[in-house]
Amino acid sequence: MEAAEAVETIQREMTSFARRARASAGRLHPELSLVSYTLLGHLEESGGCRATDLAAHYALDKSTVSRQVAALERVALIERRVDPEDHRVQLLHLTEAGRRILAQVTESRRAAFRERLADWPAADLERFAEYLVRYNAGAYTPDTAGAGTPDTARAGTPADG
Repeated sequence: MEAAEAVETIQREMTSFARRARASAGRLHPELSLVSYTLLGHLEESGGCRATDLAAHYALDKSTVSRQVAALERVALIERRVDPEDHRVQLLHLTEAGRRILAQVTESRRAAFRERLADWPAADLERFAEYLVRYNAGAYTPDTAGAGTPDTARAGTPADG
C-alpha cells in the first residue's frame, strides 16, 4: 500500500470510527450525546472550567458550547459556581448526578472497548495505543481540519469501537 492510499484508508476508517461513536452514544445513556459525554469528561478532568475554556479546548464556536452547556444544566448534570479567585467569573462543574452518569457511561464504554479488542495481541494493543497518542498529540488548527471544524466538533471524543 502506498502512502497516499494509506492516508485515504486512515481517513475513511477514522470517519467510520466517529460515526460508530456517535451512534453508540445514545445507546449508552439516552440523555447523553457523545459531545455531552466529552464535555462532562473534560469538566471532570479539569475540576471545572469556564464555558469559553471548553470552546477553546475543542475549537468550537462559543454558541455551540453554550447550547450544550444549557442542555446539561437543564438535566442537572452540570452547575455554575462563582470562581473563588475571580468573583466575576462562573465556572462549570459536574453535579453529583453528572458524576454518576459520567461514571456509568465511562464504564460502559470501557467494557465495549475491552470486548472489541479482546482478541488483539498485547503488542498490537500497545502499538495501536502509541499510534493514537502520537496522532492526537498533533496540534489542531482550523487549516488542518478541512472545513475549519475539527472532527471533535462533529464527532466528539473519545469514541468507542
